Amino acid sequence: MEKLDRHYLERLSELYPTIADASTEIINLSSILNLPKGTEHFITDIHGEYEAFSHVIRNGSGAVRKKINEVYGRTLPEKDIRELATLVYYPSEKIELVKKEITDDSEMEDWYRVMLYRLIEVCKYTSSKYTRSKVRKAMPADYAYVIDELITERSDIQDKEAYYEEIINTIIRIGRSESFIKALAELARRLIVDHLHILGDIYDRGYGPDDIMDVLMDYHSLDIQWGNHDIEWMGAACGQLACIANVIRNSARYGNLDILEEGYGINLLPLATFAQKTYGDDPCTCFQTKGELPGEEREMNVRIHKAISIIQFKVEGQIVKRRPEYDMMDRNLLEKIDYDTYTIKLDGKTYPLRDTNLPTVDPKNPNALSLEEEYVMERLQSAFMGCKRLQRHMQFLLRKGELYTVYNGNLLFHGCMPLTPDGHFKEVNLYGRIYKGRALYDRLDTLVRRAFFSRDPVHREQGKDILWWIWCNKDSPLFGKEKMATFERYMIEDKETQKENKTAYYLLRDNEEVVDRILKEFGLEGPHKHIINGHVPVRRGDSPVRCNGKLLVIDGGFSKAYHGTTGIAGYTLIYNSRGMRLVAHEPFTSMEDAIRRGRDIHSDAVAVESYEVRQCIADTDIGKKLKQDIEELEQLLEAYRSGEIVEGDS
Repeated sequence: MEKLDRHYLERLSELYPTIADASTEIINLSSILNLPKGTEHFITDIHGEYEAFSHVIRNGSGAVRKKINEVYGRTLPEKDIRELATLVYYPSEKIELVKKEITDDSEMEDWYRVMLYRLIEVCKYTSSKYTRSKVRKAMPADYAYVIDELITERSDIQDKEAYYEEIINTIIRIGRSESFIKALAELARRLIVDHLHILGDIYDRGYGPDDIMDVLMDYHSLDIQWGNHDIEWMGAACGQLACIANVIRNSARYGNLDILEEGYGINLLPLATFAQKTYGDDPCTCFQTKGELPGEEREMNVRIHKAISIIQFKVEGQIVKRRPEYDMMDRNLLEKIDYDTYTIKLDGKTYPLRDTNLPTVDPKNPNALSLEEEYVMERLQSAFMGCKRLQRHMQFLLRKGELYTVYNGNLLFHGCMPLTPDGHFKEVNLYGRIYKGRALYDRLDTLVRRAFFSRDPVHREQGKDILWWIWCNKDSPLFGKEKMATFERYMIEDKETQKENKTAYYLLRDNEEVVDRILKEFGLEGPHKHIINGHVPVRRGDSPVRCNGKLLVIDGGFSKAYHGTTGIAGYTLIYNSRGMRLVAHEPFTSMEDAIRRGRDIHSDAVAVESYEVRQCIADTDIGKKLKQDIEELEQLLEAYRSGEIVEGDS
């Protein structure tokens, strides 16, 4: 490390004004370096499945149960361990269930006492790998002092057993057992998983992305890598019409418009009224939904589905013509239709349209919205941009999220790296300038933020349109396919037209030279470096571990829509001081089943990488920063001792 200049040392001396202050901090930081690294939890492609997500967050992909087994595996029967685990996952709900089963007050007090002691032991065990300062910060404020007393060994107390027993008895006697159990359960979960990584696609398909966002906003430590479905919602939130249409179409397709109306308060009445008026006598055969809805609601849903799909085709065609640099003229599909025969010519072949009832499409100007469609989209744009809850969630995604993250030797991104067929970084034109590799990611990140924050109207519109580009362009690192065949799936019978062929990354991700090149581009070289991503479900029989363990694909399909393809309900990853474990989950039954029967998600864990020597904080990114801090403080000590800097008052 280079010698620090005097100005910097003087500023540092304001924080540590004496040799004693600087020395104490060096000792503190050095001791932290030798603690085990915290556990990291990786989740991707949640797709709105709130209950399954909530359970995986609460059980830490099996990490919570593993810790309980380490504490009690040899002393408690399976039934008691399962009950304790459920209490850690769902303290409020479990307590209410037990209160219904135990009606005698003294028996209930005994149950509280047993559970309090067991939770205290779990918290003692899980807190042992952290500094007391970090543990205190993790404690719920209302009970921080009492919990600190209970989980910290006190050498100054002669009769420790009586001391701790009196604390527990007092908690029960004054009626604070339930809230104290909740505080201990929260602390245990927080200490077991130190940091959470969300690798994209929180939104679309499932019914609860808004609730998932609320959970994430309260989580103690996390980062987010945006997925293409998150970007689509971000585009809708800043008023990009094609993204708005895609969000609504996806919700309608999965019979899940409630997320818009009830979750975010988006008024769909203008769209519903227009859809009923325009397509009321139309069976909308090509626009049936995947969700199970009652008769009248289903009929209304499919009309909305068709109405917004036609609008989407129009506004996307407008972008394609407005942005020729996007190189997407082949996706200007409404202008390719022969409206005399209702056929379309693609790649030299002519196909009949499945649906020929297109009353709002003007053959002379197919991409033009009708006056009624314009009114509907103006109202929807206003609703999305004016929704406070949605804007709050999107601001959180902007604050905690980015296109990629480099963290403790791992490169995290949702989708792919745009590559040429020979495995080199593909050059991509963004508004007249060429970018590739890491520079492409960085530039796209800047453009995304422009859509929300730029005061320049030209830059703001560029940012809004690039959100749609990221959603569906063949060169987007979050899409990774040659085309998005939405139009073909709805309007053309021939399955060949509906194929969405993957880009070069997915053909080359088992090539070590290519994977090493990507890692090096982001500053990662040597052993124990990985690319971790999701986006493409791991199909039944495929391995999520690629390229000799250098690339991990952890999207096994949280979404129920994928369970038939994957055979499971998602992969997650746990990375602790002893190594990496890939966890495959079976489908989650229900929260009620988990609470009432103690039924956890059955998970199979496979060791991806194990370490002979336990990893410490010194081996992490935080450790690198602490080492730098120590070196700077040691230079300050030297300056004090040489007289270059004069000590002040502590």
